[in-house]
Amino acid sequence: MAKVCFFNTIVFWGGGEKLHLETALKFQKLGHEIVVCSNEEAPLYSKSKKHSLEVFSLRVGNLSFLNPFKLYRCIRFFRASNVDAVVFSSSQDSKMAGIAARLAGVKKIVYLRGLAAPIKSSVVNRYLFKSCLTHIIANSEETKRMILKNLSPVIDLKNVHTVYHGIDVSKIDLSKKKILPEIEGKGRGIILGNAGRLTAQKGQKYLIDIALYLKEKGLEFTLFIAGSGDMEGELRDLIDENELNNEIIMLGFVEDMDAFMNSIDVFLLTSEWEGFGFVLVEAMAREVPVVCFDITSNPEIIKDKETGFLAPFADTRKFSEYILTLTKESNARIEMGKAGRQRVLKEFVIEDRIKELEERIFN
Repeated sequence: MAKVCFFNTIVFWGGGEKLHLETALKFQKLGHEIVVCSNEEAPLYSKSKKHSLEVFSLRVGNLSFLNPFKLYRCIRFFRASNVDAVVFSSSQDSKMAGIAARLAGVKKIVYLRGLAAPIKSSVVNRYLFKSCLTHIIANSEETKRMILKNLSPVIDLKNVHTVYHGIDVSKIDLSKKKILPEIEGKGRGIILGNAGRLTAQKGQKYLIDIALYLKEKGLEFTLFIAGSGDMEGELRDLIDENELNNEIIMLGFVEDMDAFMNSIDVFLLTSEWEGFGFVLVEAMAREVPVVCFDITSNPEIIKDKETGFLAPFADTRKFSEYILTLTKESNARIEMGKAGRQRVLKEFVIEDRIKELEERIFN
């Protein structure tokens, strides 16, 4: 088995960091020796320590790869640890870890790309993708398309693969549904949910128009928004201005997403783009039907009108009509929820996706 370094120095805890830790632990169960490279101030560092993983401390910024002392420290770490493969995801880490691993003679240099946005065709990126990376793993076909958009002339296509994220369905017990107290106490009518960082990309602003339309149609509902971010103040102002305080409740950051998903009837995702909408998989795994926009990778997860509804982008009226359909037809809501879970069991089980990732890297 191999010595695998998961290289992630991002200082906050997000989906990418959660993915790195989960993948590292799954790789460990497969027999690989694991080391995590992280910033001492990052949640990933402390969480890795709690799981008794070997951790190497390193601070990395966007230009750290230009610092010869920091670059050499990274090279020396790879050599001293006898690392066989290094895996990273962020732009800043790709430059530092990719170049250092190449100079250290690491055999497998793996970029797990989760951002469905074009990559600049800079001198550094062309060198990185042509001469350093041995494997490029996209989390969706849309992400793969964005990787190749500007850099296809320097990328060997046989090194580019799509591996979807997976969810640990063994931890989801549908017979024992814990309910989030905040929702149980304040929810009225049909319970709608949205979860994610409160940013422009996640498009929570569209929820205002959706709520106004549903209210106009006389639907009794409560929409709970889980998450925090730089759009929080603006969203609260919009809720106040449109007199939607009884219909929309902002929960802030929710630790127990299992209880959140168990507490809602329909999950809404209004993102403007997604590399891979993992939160859709989380909802589907719990038999919660979903409504989202027909953008980027969403159609790779959702089978329209079978496991969820895909509305034309920014068409909040059509989006709302799909919610009304699920409200009026409880059987359709149940059937769609069950179909969603079956799709998760077929396509998005974490053990299957981890084995696929392992095969892509080492075979």
